[in-house]
Amino acid sequence: MLAIKTLTNNLTTFRRSVRLMGDKFEISVVGNNPLLADEQIDIAINEINRVDRLLSTFSEDSNINRINRNAGIEPVKVSGEVFRLIDRALQISELTHGAFDITYFAGTGYTGDDAALATNADVKIAPSPVMVTNYKSVIIDSAKQTIFLKEKGMRIGFGANSRGYAADRAKYVLQMNGVSSGVINAGGDLLTWGTQPNLKSWTVAAADPEKADEPFAHLNISDMAFATSVNAEKYTSISNNEFVNVVTAKKGFPVSEITSVSIISPTAELSDAMASPIINIGVNAGLYLINQLNQIACIIIDDQNRIYTSKDVNI
Repeated sequence: MLAIKTLTNNLTTFRRSVRLMGDKFEISVVGNNPLLADEQIDIAINEINRVDRLLSTFSEDSNINRINRNAGIEPVKVSGEVFRLIDRALQISELTHGAFDITYFAGTGYTGDDAALATNADVKIAPSPVMVTNYKSVIIDSAKQTIFLKEKGMRIGFGANSRGYAADRAKYVLQMNGVSSGVINAGGDLLTWGTQPNLKSWTVAAADPEKADEPFAHLNISDMAFATSVNAEKYTSISNNEFVNVVTAKKGFPVSEITSVSIISPTAELSDAMASPIINIGVNAGLYLINQLNQIACIIIDDQNRIYTSKDVNI
């Protein structure tokens, strides 16, 4: 169902909500032709579904599945799009010292007789060293465009940044099809371009999750992406969105110092990927990291309801 906002200066915001990639997406485009807007939103939905298939671990012949199946065996040649996405993910991992990591382990990591022992609840054997893995075990070859996971049982997945990347791609195809203004809401994370029908900038109301109906600031996010990550130790459900537990990468226990982090950057992929790692590394280290980077800003709320902002945010 296409929703239409009140006409202003012969321009209207056309909206449609749809469930994609296991979450609610709302796609909004600014224009003056409802039939054309409907076609354009269809184009965006098709692109999001394409990205979902591209990054799927369920399709046997997907690039990601072939990479995972050949972990510890051999490098896998992948499409340029997947290669660049993995390369960017590894750069973010390096930037956050592993707080962001697309790698994980499937199964026990044991083989042969050890595998049988490991599945026996009465038998306790020491974890295999091979079970410890991180982004540094992903080997990329730019010349051959291959990806190699060094350890058997190692896997990669894009749960942390796939929605953001899909939103970026949807924005791109919409712009290529003549949509000069719009918003993509991917499960609560926003990506905008252009202006509202009244020619004003797109804005977002930032609020403490405990007081979501009392925004403390309205931020200009035109041509930017805005993503928020909430510490699930304090909140298991906010606005009907489920959040996974956020734990420290090195110590393995939940972080309680930060309540939420909002990231503003040029792409939804980057904002999506950076939000949870800042919860992981804490207020001071998180602000220090963001302040070293160009075109990225953050708002942090701690468990005492204190608000911290990076140098480029004024609230």
